[in-house]
Parts: sequence; structure tokens; C-alpha cells
Amino acid sequence: MDVNAAVAALAAIAGVCTGVIAMLAFRWSERDQARPTRTSLHTDAVLPPGVDTVLSVLRSSAVVLDESDSVVKASSAAYALGLVRGGKLAVQPMLHMARDTRRDGEIRQVELDLPRRGTGRGEALAVSARVAPLGSRLVLLLVEDLTEARRIEAVRRDFVANVSHELKTPVGALSLLSEAVMDASDDPEAVTRFAGRMQIEATRLTSLVQELIDLSRVQNDDPLEDAEPVRVDELVAEAIDRSRHTASTKQITMAAGGAADLHVWGNRGQLAAALGNLVENAVNYSPARTRVGIAARRIPASGGDQIEIAVTDQGIGISEKDRERIFERFYRVDPARSRATGGTGLGLAIVKHVAASHGGEVTVWSTEGQGSTFTLRLPEAGSVRDRTHIQIADDADDGPYDADPESHPHPHPDSDSGSDADPESGSHPGPDPRTTPREPLPAPEVLP
Repeated sequence: MDVNAAVAALAAIAGVCTGVIAMLAFRWSERDQARPTRTSLHTDAVLPPGVDTVLSVLRSSAVVLDESDSVVKASSAAYALGLVRGGKLAVQPMLHMARDTRRDGEIRQVELDLPRRGTGRGEALAVSARVAPLGSRLVLLLVEDLTEARRIEAVRRDFVANVSHELKTPVGALSLLSEAVMDASDDPEAVTRFAGRMQIEATRLTSLVQELIDLSRVQNDDPLEDAEPVRVDELVAEAIDRSRHTASTKQITMAAGGAADLHVWGNRGQLAAALGNLVENAVNYSPARTRVGIAARRIPASGGDQIEIAVTDQGIGISEKDRERIFERFYRVDPARSRATGGTGLGLAIVKHVAASHGGEVTVWSTEGQGSTFTLRLPEAGSVRDRTHIQIADDADDGPYDADPESHPHPHPDSDSGSDADPESGSHPGPDPRTTPREPLPAPEVLP
């Protein structure tokens, strides 16, 4: 009897423990269900009808708070910006705005700079926050990311300031020189000297205006709309002719080689302007009685062969700190020398935009006192044409696409990333030019 009683008592105790554990598990499950998650917060009945649908289509980050400042609903963009953490609004200024709006019902708006998540560089995230009451107990917070808009505005502001400064210099010089000509009307020698200076300043002003037009055109136009195969040797010949007079004056030898039977795909006018700017810079920044070489070759790439055109000079070179900025608009390594040579600081910016819009890139190697080499890489005309034909064939196929992505390649001719490889191209993959040792460039041919 004693044994049976003990067993019964143990069974009763076990049943009580099981019941307690079950009750705790049930409570814990309810708590987990009530806890907001990152992917989808539960939407209680307190949300007015249709609000959930409206918030899901808004471009702004949306957060709905209840009377206890708990997050009732939040969009994925709000999590991405770091506004919501652990079911609570993590930005104190926005939380204070929400409380004030809940108290008096007034709509509030403010612009804030928030620390960017995941970076240790102190970069700020510019946002605009707007808080409004939603029903009797809820508050709606809409946050819009203004970082990119502010960056573009800063670029435009700097561009306008630079343009104003660059235009002011030759215009002011022309005004002063015209007054000097009038005052020296009785001195023919002074009139001739001042008139020559006026001609120089007028030429500089014309060049600046023309390069501003060219830069605007390459930024706004799609060069591949009027793309065609362009002979590289013709581009090289045009670039050399453009700088022949300046090179002859400085006794600079220009040599070209390796451009025969090579073609690139793109807008002929823009490509000629880009290569012409590189050759003109090489001549302008080279000492007298030196050499400028232009060499071209075909290099293999997994996305189709590319054409590499290198312009090498024996000039003053570029320091490491300046190499990172030389493709910026109006940036000059040596402002005094640039003004002496008539440079506007826009030539390399035009080259960069032309290369990017044609699916290529421009790079620079330079050592101070030893010269520089600017390399322009562009897709070969044959490679682009082959990929285009494959795309047309795929579009004409009535059957379903094969599961193998390589069986139906889709080119990306508008890519401006400057990458050498197109993983979806129809060409057979070749060695990566960034890791494969390259053959030396062909020996240039000296031109008069």
C-alpha cells in the first residue's frame, strides 16, 4: 500500500508540473506572437481599413505607433534605415515628435542627419521626417531619404560655382584688354599686343563653352542609339591631327602603332573627342623635344574582346593624391600651367563619361617626373555585334528559354560600370585581362 501511495503521489506531482510547464509554454508562445518581427509586424484591428495597403505602396519609410509608443506597423524600408529596432522607434527626435503630435494633433516635419548603419566612417544619412495623427490613438511617421538628392544638389552647386569662376576669368580679361586697346589707340605696337591677348582669351572662352556643351551632351545623350563600328586607326589619326600644330611648335614627336584592323562600337564623334582630349593633354603637359605615343591592341575578356588604346607621354607626371581626382570636372593638377596651356579642366571628365556610356573605362598610370599613360578600354565592334545577333535570335525564338543561362545570353550594352567581364554574354569566356599577363604593346610608328 505504501508503495502504491508513493507512486500515486509522484504521478500527481508529475501531472501538476506538466500542467505548469504547458501553461508557461502557452504564455511564452503568446508573447512571441505579440512580439513584432523584422519581416512582418502583426497588424491589429486598431489600424483603420486600407491603411495597411496604402503604407505598402509608399516610397517613403512608414512607421505607425500606438499610444504606448510601440510599433504597430513598419515598412521594410524603415528597418533598412535603422528607424525601428526591437519593436520600438530607435530615433529619439522622431519619437519626441510623435508624442507631441499625439498630444496636440498637429502635423510636424523636420530634417535630420542620422548615422549610417554598418559603417564606421561617420557618414550621415539625411532624412526628412513627417509625423501626423492617424485616427484617435495612432501616429503615422513618414521618413524620406534625402541623401542622394543632397549629394546631387552639392554637385550641381559646385559645378555652377566652378563654371561661373571659369567664365569670369576670360570675360574679365577681355573687358580689361578692350579698355587697354582704347587707351592705347595712339600706340600701334600696344594695340597689336593687346589685340593678341584678346584673341587668346577669346579662344579660351570659346573652348570652355564648347567643352561645357560637349560635357552636357555626353551626359544626357545615349551614344549607343547611333552606334556604329568605328575604325581605331581613323580615331588615332584624327586625334593626332588635332594636336599636330601644338606638337610641331614644341618639337614633340608623335608616334602611333597597332591600330590597324581594329574596330570599336559606339558614337564616332564622342569617341574621337575622348581620344583627342587624351592626346591633347599629353602634348600640352609634355616638355619640348619629347615623345608622345598612341598604341592600340585587342585584349581578351570573358564578356567579349576589348580594344585598349594607350596614350603615353614623357611629361611632368601626376602625384598619387592627384590621380584620384583628375577625372573630376574643373580639377587641375597645376592650375597655373593649365591656364598657360589653355586647359579648362573638363577634358578628362568628358573622357570618363564617354568611356562609361560606351561600356568601357579609362585608367591612368603615372609617376612624377617620368610621364603618364592614359588607357581607354572599349568593347570591340565584332564582340558587341555578335552579342546583338544572339539577342535578336533569342527574341525571335517562340519556345521557352532554356534553364541554362548561357544558352540564352542577354547583353548589357548600356552598362557603365567599366567592368571587363559580362557573365551573361554569348562569347566564349577568355582569360581575365586583369589577372592574365599582357603582351607588350606594338611598337609605335613615328608620324611627322
